Amino acid sequence: MSNFLKAYALAALLIFGLAAAVAPQAAAQQDGKIAGTIIDFDGKPWPDLPVSLKSDQGATQEVKTDAEGKFQFNNLRTGKYTVSVHPPQVKDPFTTVTEVHGGAETPPVNWNFKEILEKQNPEAAAQMKKQAEEKSKVSQMKVHFDQGNALLDQEKAAKAELAKATPDQRDADKAKLNDLATQAANEFDAARKAAPEKDPNIGLFWGDMGQAYDLAGRNDEAINAYQQAIAAKPDNAGYYNNLGNVLARAGKIDDAKAAYTKSAELDPPNAAMAWRNFGISLYQAGRMTEAIEPLQKATQIDPKNAQGWYLLGTCMVADPSIYKQVGDKIEVTPKPGTAEAFQKAIALDPNGPIGTQAKQGLEQLNQLTGGIDTKIGKKKKS
Repeated sequence: MSNFLKAYALAALLIFGLAAAVAPQAAAQQDGKIAGTIIDFDGKPWPDLPVSLKSDQGATQEVKTDAEGKFQFNNLRTGKYTVSVHPPQVKDPFTTVTEVHGGAETPPVNWNFKEILEKQNPEAAAQMKKQAEEKSKVSQMKVHFDQGNALLDQEKAAKAELAKATPDQRDADKAKLNDLATQAANEFDAARKAAPEKDPNIGLFWGDMGQAYDLAGRNDEAINAYQQAIAAKPDNAGYYNNLGNVLARAGKIDDAKAAYTKSAELDPPNAAMAWRNFGISLYQAGRMTEAIEPLQKATQIDPKNAQGWYLLGTCMVADPSIYKQVGDKIEVTPKPGTAEAFQKAIALDPNGPIGTQAKQGLEQLNQLTGGIDTKIGKKKKS
């Protein structure tokens, strides 16, 4: 019995020792790995791209590349494996076969699709390079455009500040406005230069450049920019309208009229605005008699605009032809429709600033129609 127990114990130890020796070997068969890196067609790490693995026994698994384009399969048994990846831009997947030996380093599985494309299809590689360059330029274009618009908003705020500035503040506020105009125009010009060839936004960049110069009162630069915008987008009525505003401010009335006329022709629904702007420009230039015609056109097209009627009445009153010296008096014969223009402005804006000005204009007209006494030293009757 004693001998039997000893034999049993020896057998148990042998079995335990055998198990201890075999276990590390079994673990070693499952500690293999396959790793690699994938580079995209632009030569950059390709993140989040699925990579598939299939063993020689038919088992499959999948991982995705990380932010650096790297992938890795772990805990692999010894054997042959097929690694495959299918970029969305190509028809068929790319595959490679590699062997894993437990405990030994497996050569990395790398794909550089930029190099692959350059070798297999140089024309396609050149086309993709061009597309990548254009994409980069579009990105740069957007950055400059957004920055230009941010500066344009600052410039508008600076323009409003200048209008309220005290005399001792005006020089500093003017300098600020001019500096913002230069910065905004430079950004829009950079956006234009970064734009792809024949980009449909070229006119927009020139138009915004014109607006930047326009706000700062830089007439020559604004005129040039708006003309370039029109050359790029000749069917844009807004560019003609803006050009007309600056031309009129610069005293180029005939050119301004041509620009406003074109704006009205291109955009009939907003023709009233073009004619009204022409009238306002002439009014501000002190050429009130010439402003009557475009203001009449504006009020005919848009009879519900109080400003148009008020300006029309004011310009009619300012027309020298209605004043005639008769003896010691200047008789006033208003143009037909003068009083009606003021009355319509009042009706459309009864409690607003335009209506208030129109009431004052109508009162002055009523006083004038009684004649203006020009005799010097005449005493008033008691």
